[in-house]
Amino acid sequence: MGGPQETLLRLSIFIGVFALLAVAEVFWPRRMQTFGRVRWIANLGLSVANTALLRLSYLVVPALTVLAAAYGERNGWGLLPAVGLTGVAAAVIGVIALDLAIYGQHVAMHFVPTLWRLHRVHHADPDFDVSTGIRLHPVEILFSQVWKIAVVLVAGVPAVAVLAFEVVLNATSMFSHANVRLPRGVDAVLRMLMVTPDMHRIHHSTVMDETNSNFGFNLSLWDRLFGTYRREPMGEQTTMPIGLPSYRGGEPVRFFWLLGFPFARGPAA
Repeated sequence: MGGPQETLLRLSIFIGVFALLAVAEVFWPRRMQTFGRVRWIANLGLSVANTALLRLSYLVVPALTVLAAAYGERNGWGLLPAVGLTGVAAAVIGVIALDLAIYGQHVAMHFVPTLWRLHRVHHADPDFDVSTGIRLHPVEILFSQVWKIAVVLVAGVPAVAVLAFEVVLNATSMFSHANVRLPRGVDAVLRMLMVTPDMHRIHHSTVMDETNSNFGFNLSLWDRLFGTYRREPMGEQTTMPIGLPSYRGGEPVRFFWLLGFPFARGPAA
């Protein structure tokens, strides 16, 4: 694991899911966009920069997490092998543990000031679509990978489970940010298990109470369990303001502005 085949698999799934959701956004949009796809230059640019400059993106760096898991697995490290859990049971528990870890990381990104300065690059997007799901600052990507590697080694998550989780997280992050209109009944059923666009869009509201809710990317369980779940926004899904209240101009759609945003002086939100 961690070789060219894995990278090709990730890239293929990424392109396929992104393209599918982008087409769905054209035919079944949930909201009118303010800036539209001109933002994609900056949003996709961040993903490319993460790969080309730091080799830290959803497509490449997760291989390091898989390699760390394989190394730990060979040496019997972690809590799961310590209690005798292997095979399918260890893989299922490992995926759930990683999803909980990402939920916890996301909460920390909002409430630890230094981490919030990084994460607000994601929240500064004035619109909300599939490209928002890959709009993350390179330093946040680095922090996330270090965190996941630590969790993988401590928990003893099998390498196959890490690979599966990374692929699922990549796809569900794009899905949960998609500007797609789902029938109300379908949304309600899906929310019983996973995060839907209507659920996560609330998290991108300019209202701080709403921003600090619905932190999940994949499983909706954690928000319900820890009391951070919000079913509906105060306003309407189709008209509520998206982004950061203090940054409503054109800056948040500029690539180089986003790279420097965490280090610039100015309002926190």
